[in-house]
Amino acid sequence: MGASIVNDVNISIATENGSGSASSNTVLFKSLYKMGLTCSSKNLFPSNIQGLPTWYLIRVSKDGYLCRKGEIDVMVAFNRTTLAADVDQVRPGGIVLYDDSSPLPPGLERDSLSFVGVPATRLVHDNIKVPQLRVKQRNMVYVGAVAQMFGISLDIVAEVLKDTFGDKPKVIEPNMICIELGFKHMAESGFEQDVARLEAIPGGNAGKIMTEGNNACALGAIFGGATVVTWYPITPSSSVVEYMIAQIGKYRTDDQGKARYAIVQTEDELASITMAIGAGWNGARAMTSTAGPGLSLMQEGIGLAYFAEVPCVIIDVGRAGPSTGLPTRTQQSDISAMHQGSHGDTKHIVLIPHDNPSAFRFSCEAFDYADRYQTPVFVMMDLDLGMNLSITEPFEMPTAPMDRGKVLYKEDLDALTEPFQRYLDKDGDGIPYRTLPGEDHPDAAYFTRGSGHSTDANYTEDHTVYRDLLDRLRRKYETARNDMPPPIVENGAATDIGMISFGSSYEPTREARDCLTARGLPMNHLLLRALPLSPDVGKFVAQHEIVYVVEQNRDGQMTQILRDDFPRYADRLRPVLIYHGLPPAPWEIIKIIDEMRAAS
Repeated sequence: MGASIVNDVNISIATENGSGSASSNTVLFKSLYKMGLTCSSKNLFPSNIQGLPTWYLIRVSKDGYLCRKGEIDVMVAFNRTTLAADVDQVRPGGIVLYDDSSPLPPGLERDSLSFVGVPATRLVHDNIKVPQLRVKQRNMVYVGAVAQMFGISLDIVAEVLKDTFGDKPKVIEPNMICIELGFKHMAESGFEQDVARLEAIPGGNAGKIMTEGNNACALGAIFGGATVVTWYPITPSSSVVEYMIAQIGKYRTDDQGKARYAIVQTEDELASITMAIGAGWNGARAMTSTAGPGLSLMQEGIGLAYFAEVPCVIIDVGRAGPSTGLPTRTQQSDISAMHQGSHGDTKHIVLIPHDNPSAFRFSCEAFDYADRYQTPVFVMMDLDLGMNLSITEPFEMPTAPMDRGKVLYKEDLDALTEPFQRYLDKDGDGIPYRTLPGEDHPDAAYFTRGSGHSTDANYTEDHTVYRDLLDRLRRKYETARNDMPPPIVENGAATDIGMISFGSSYEPTREARDCLTARGLPMNHLLLRALPLSPDVGKFVAQHEIVYVVEQNRDGQMTQILRDDFPRYADRLRPVLIYHGLPPAPWEIIKIIDEMRAAS
């Protein structure tokens, strides 16, 4: 009996957090990558350190889909506490691989499923002599069992172990022993699955890399010129700065070995944002990284940077809120907090990556935008994109010089025929000229303040001057509208129905759109990549009678921004809202659209 489906399978691995499964899951995923297969991973982990359930989803897709599928073909059920619920997720005809060192609870088996036991606990106990290693080595047994079931070569697995653990035979050898035990047990059991065949594709991933979105952001910020990084650790953004710490010394150390950068862990998020603002005011390319609760604490500083017109970059890796919310679940619910951050009338630039290359690119370009518009610029990430391994094309290194914007140096000040006024809009674009502290010219100095100020940076409470200042800041935002990364429009059908997605919602929307098209309901698609919205977004909405906006929050925050910007077409916009904290699956999008169409 052999499987007719090739290179298309969805595996869920259920374990306990802190049991060492992270290493086992990564070894399995990287083995698929080395086979040349198109695969993606989702790590659904709890917010405690140890003991609670965790799931690792691996999807292999012959059609190149990368999102959470939803339907489970193979459940590696290595957590007894969630066993019943895990079994219920498996599709009819699927496989449940479990540790049969102890029997299954009564009533759990299903005629529609294949239950396959591997005595992982016993095998590890009998073959691993160091008791402290046994708990973590147990998970390597299922790596071997899955490898045997799906034809993953042990030579490839051994390569991955060496890549992962380097020259550490004391680590590699016991891991390989357990993998071989699981492989041998499955081979001797005689079980043959008919779910799918995995066949290596020579050169299938040639030239590609494997990384997480947070790592891409970190590298993008380094290549964007970041020299001052301030942060307060918070899930799921901490790895952005942790990766910068590991990498930035390669690019910011001079010939004498002296560091030309500063990374500072502050006492809280308010200190982090204000320290970044101070560095930005001083001419450094400065940034901070945070998540929802930290973003809330930064609101006062964000308003200061906006009103005083100080450049800085904020990478926000979204998680489920409000308050502490679900710290290790994903969401796109910080949109309003970024776009209109702080009290009063504010509108901010938000760059929205949807994959690792765009995470690198936008984190790099954010510093140009911040300098060009003298304002805080946000990079909108989320946990799904930021903390999950995926296979991607290599990043394109920037070739253009840094754009510092309207900075006046000594020779520029000498050439002025009128006195320098820090907040004067000479060009009509809303963007004034600035000088940097320490410029050797008597006219370079000015006051920077978060209270009312005139064009020459003096304190004032004059109502007309204040209104003109707010109008100019809005004009600067409108200037940016035509300078943002344009949306990607995917038109291919003569249809009056459109879809809009952004960020990590892109992949499930792409697959949902393909499924709907195959079902006879074609839709055009627009990938939104920045705020303020490009005029091209309005053109797309105008061309369709119905536009479904897929977003991961309860209140349709992006839909509301679209309605505010294009009020003439407000009734055409239909929010498709998924906010349970898990990465969206295509079937969820399809189900909501079907319900909307049935209701109308």
